[in-house]
Amino acid sequence: MSNQQNLQIRRALISVSEKKGIVDFAKGLCEFGVEIISTGGTFDVLKKEGIPVLQVSEVTGFPEILDGRVKTLHPKIHGGILAVLDNPQHCDQLRQHGIQPIDMVVVNLYPFEKTIAKENVKFDEVVENIDIGGPSMVRAAAKNFQYTVVVVNPDFYGILLEEMRQLHGAISPQTRFQLAVKAFQHTAHYDSVISQYLSELLPPSTLPETFTISFRKEQSLRYGENPHQAAALYGNFSQHFIQLHGKELSYNNILDINAAAWLCAEFDDPTVVIVKHNNPCGVGSAPVLSTAYQKALSTDRTSAFGGIVCVNRPLDKATAEAINEIFTEVIIAPEYEHGVLEFLTKKKDRRLMRQLSDLRRESEYDVRKVVGGLLVQEADTHRLHPRMFKVVTKRAPTDEERQALLFAWRVVKHVKSNAIVYTTTDQTLGIGAGQMSRVDASKIAAQKAREAGFDLRGCAVASDAFFPFPDGLLEAVKVGATAVIQPGGSIRDQEVIQAADEHNVAMVFTGVRHFRH
Repeated sequence: MSNQQNLQIRRALISVSEKKGIVDFAKGLCEFGVEIISTGGTFDVLKKEGIPVLQVSEVTGFPEILDGRVKTLHPKIHGGILAVLDNPQHCDQLRQHGIQPIDMVVVNLYPFEKTIAKENVKFDEVVENIDIGGPSMVRAAAKNFQYTVVVVNPDFYGILLEEMRQLHGAISPQTRFQLAVKAFQHTAHYDSVISQYLSELLPPSTLPETFTISFRKEQSLRYGENPHQAAALYGNFSQHFIQLHGKELSYNNILDINAAAWLCAEFDDPTVVIVKHNNPCGVGSAPVLSTAYQKALSTDRTSAFGGIVCVNRPLDKATAEAINEIFTEVIIAPEYEHGVLEFLTKKKDRRLMRQLSDLRRESEYDVRKVVGGLLVQEADTHRLHPRMFKVVTKRAPTDEERQALLFAWRVVKHVKSNAIVYTTTDQTLGIGAGQMSRVDASKIAAQKAREAGFDLRGCAVASDAFFPFPDGLLEAVKVGATAVIQPGGSIRDQEVIQAADEHNVAMVFTGVRHFRH
């Protein structure tokens, strides 16, 4: 019969890597007459504080061996954790072998994540921080939660002591079950981090047969894309971006921050990116950041209102003053020059972010939920160099057109498909995003450029995928584009090339498509 009664705590095994709060917790257990067993460094800490404690070796009659690799892997430990205490046979076997039940297991694991995060960490150190005995005890105690309390997080120490005060030294079945669930989550995450780290050391290959993903909750969010949807942020977002000021980030803010930062990472020159609803509404590059901002803003001043601004240089006062003229949800910069933060924080609601990492060094998987599973792909980190251009028309692009084509290609990669982008060498003129028809994307991009007051004659145009017919190209030619960049690969490529030649348009193929759904 399952034990649905409160469990009296008489004996606890404590072995923790994270020592925070453990002394006070152990003292609290002693107040209830709990016998404490411990290992290694934890034993030393408790003993030094005058807490009555037994070494595991005193319980097992066997010393710690192999530099501490084997400490708790013993029947007198695991038998005490796993026994079903209302099973007469189990109780007989405990008595026969001199094993006493262990009612509580307090364990947190070797700091594997902290170890691999250290700069220039040696592989041998990483291996030594793969915990074996700890996960074994945690899983055993979690499996036997009806008779054993498992604690993996110091945040629960105070909660448990309070419950023991209310229940006269016992823990309720509801609490035991909740802690067991958290314990299995803990070991699952631990194993997934180890698996992922070691997998990355293998030679590059296809995607793994088993895709394991596990992230800790970093923060709860007010809601998701819409107020009726619950949401939270998981993982290590805060290792890449830190919030310096403003209201709590929303789900949509985080999506747009991600989109803006990845696009900004495409550029080496001082660049400003403005994003709205995961699409760029303007990109500009210039030797002076404030000029780059004006170029980005001029593409679509209307859409920039309430948008996300990302810069790839320390944000200076002149640029900050220009950004401050319209409402901006979030500003992202690698640094803020002296006095800029003080100026920008005058608006309480605006979020100010500092980007901590260079995303060009990141190699990630793209993961999307579908019914019954996940779609997983390598991140689209392809970067194009002008020498990769394949000129397919009679006229080759001029040096200026080549520069404009490369700028357009970097932007179109980050626009929802179907995507068309008109640019000069250093700024977007019109962006057509997320259309079912490439011709419509061309028309919308041209319309936006005209509304912004741009003359498209002599501009470059980028298409994220091939033109299936000449009509999309001709739409761009009609408004003045003289150079085109596209992947190529249509069965009608020759018709499209012929149309370009007839209008003296230079066209290059990249051989790479950038669909973005």
